[in-house]
Amino acid sequence: MNFTLSDDQRDLQQAARDFARAELPAIAARLERDDCPPDRALIKRYAELGFLGINVPEALGGMGLGNVDALIVLEEFAKISSAIAFPVFESSVGPVRAIEHFAPAALRDRVVPAACRGEMMVAVSMSEPDAGSALTDLKTRGTISGDRVILNGTKRWCSGGGHADAYLVYCRLSDDPGAKAIGAVLVEKDTPGLSFGPAEELMGFRGIPSADLNFDDCAVPIDNIVVPAGGFRQLMEAFDLERCGNATMALGQASGALEDVSAYVQERIQFGKPIIEFQAVQMKLAEMQMKVEAARLLIWRAASNAEDGLPSILDSSVAKCFANGIAREVTGDALQLMGAYGYSKAFPMERRLRDAWGWGIAGGAIDIQKTNIAGAMLGRRFDQRR
Repeated sequence: MNFTLSDDQRDLQQAARDFARAELPAIAARLERDDCPPDRALIKRYAELGFLGINVPEALGGMGLGNVDALIVLEEFAKISSAIAFPVFESSVGPVRAIEHFAPAALRDRVVPAACRGEMMVAVSMSEPDAGSALTDLKTRGTISGDRVILNGTKRWCSGGGHADAYLVYCRLSDDPGAKAIGAVLVEKDTPGLSFGPAEELMGFRGIPSADLNFDDCAVPIDNIVVPAGGFRQLMEAFDLERCGNATMALGQASGALEDVSAYVQERIQFGKPIIEFQAVQMKLAEMQMKVEAARLLIWRAASNAEDGLPSILDSSVAKCFANGIAREVTGDALQLMGAYGYSKAFPMERRLRDAWGWGIAGGAIDIQKTNIAGAMLGRRFDQRR
């Protein structure tokens, strides 16, 4: 058991930190103001610097590093903003990795390298109007007809909806009940029969587009099936890595807030002295530091325990649940320490707070993670329908 980063990991962390802090804050402010995603030129720059597909094998265009390495970089980008970090998230712990692990070779070899080059943005589409936490209640149907899959239905809360180049769509691929019918199909943006709803207006996550996906006899090649019917367990295994990414995005809001407020309290003068001189402020900073460090260690444990594969549902759910919770607490405490400056849109703290709340909803809400944890602890599955 080693709690120390290697020299190579520290160098990677510093490279990501230097780039993110030098070049991205002004862009993040623009994305927040205009509610627009990073442009393709910036994503290509990420790719050129090796920040996309960090843990994807070199043979598929990635850096060939480990899951911990990818999360180290993701945190540094997430400290700047969720929108700035989202392309890194999607390429390293999101749908690109599911395609890498489970897609037919021809599809994998076409999509994954393109994503690592910054030429293709891939989003995941899971939720539906009546299926979010109850994911096995999906109604979107893919009917196999000859050499095609015909999709009909509506997907909701798709981050990247209307902007991404392709979507990993969870859907029913057979008449079997429940999870036995569920698989996933890759649908590219310009496929006839795919349309998008209006852009969602959310409390946070500005710069991460979200919209419904509507399928009306949308036909894709049968070779675009990434996971066939009955592969729900595989999809959830891939999602365990995405949980670690979600946790890291939340952690980035907390660790970024802690860095910002640590500088602020040493500069802010009240009653004739910097407010860091007050014990109450010192204790609050110490509490925030403990929470951030604990969350980071839980995330890295989950990723490290699965360095040659995908994390367990127990490790990933513990990490996500804890990181989601402390992100809300730490950003809230940091905003309070900054007072009106924290509440002002002239500073990023209020945005960190709004985004922190979002990560505790996205990718499986905090309370759902607790049921995952209890089930994994006891080696059983709880049926919420009984």
